[in-house]
Amino acid sequence: MNAIDVLAALLSALLHAGWNAAVKADRHPAQAMTAQMLLGAILVVPALLWSGLPAPGAWIWVVASTLTNLFTVTALLRAYELGGFGLVYPVVRAVAVLLVVPLSAALTGEQFGPAALAGIVVIALALGVLALDAAHDRTVTLKALAWTLAAGLGTAAYVMCDARGVRASGNPWAYGFVVSITNAAAMCWRQRAAGSPWKQLEGRWATALPTAVAAMASYLLILWVWSHAPVAPAAALRDTSSVFAILIAVVFLKEPFTRTRIAAVLLAAAAVPLLRMG
Repeated sequence: MNAIDVLAALLSALLHAGWNAAVKADRHPAQAMTAQMLLGAILVVPALLWSGLPAPGAWIWVVASTLTNLFTVTALLRAYELGGFGLVYPVVRAVAVLLVVPLSAALTGEQFGPAALAGIVVIALALGVLALDAAHDRTVTLKALAWTLAAGLGTAAYVMCDARGVRASGNPWAYGFVVSITNAAAMCWRQRAAGSPWKQLEGRWATALPTAVAAMASYLLILWVWSHAPVAPAAALRDTSSVFAILIAVVFLKEPFTRTRIAAVLLAAAAVPLLRMG
């Protein structure tokens, strides 16, 4: 991966951590997530006039990505209810990192050098360290673990769908805009019991707008990277979002910077040059 791709993936991770933290801070995370997805879709509709639609070969991946993303969001929200953000989020990202490596090798034929593989493993370890740190303060039920693993599996699946789709689309922006719209439609369908799509936005415009912009920028950045760079290393870099979430909590929420968290941050930092060399 070249330096620009590494920086783009890391910026995507930072934005991903930021909007997830904002959604989880809301009293009603499902409604907050629906609002930001819906507003993001509204924002990108005019952009389709500029980008056009993806190539026909990408549409099967649009459908697959939308379905796997809906499954992932459902599993993730359920896992948050049972296990809490601090434990669930890093475990989901770690599971996804480890699954994307064999999936990308099987589906795209990507081969990784020793440095890249080492970097992916180090990031997975960093996320595991964060999960263990959170696990000390809470009881983890088998049901919470099951939903967490399901969300990790779903994350890996939609990563691979997007990686295949963006390469088939001929235009990462067109693919990203369309998937953002279909994801929002699917989420509104999931939340249909809570009211119409416009009801989901009531009283949430002020918070939904910045989270929607951050989510869209994060998604489009990583799609651009996946359109030409190796999928697994880029996905691993994006999953340092868990580490960025810890830094956000320490700096802005004044949470303690424990030895375990320091170790996770250092591990993630050490992985970056490895992935760059790989």
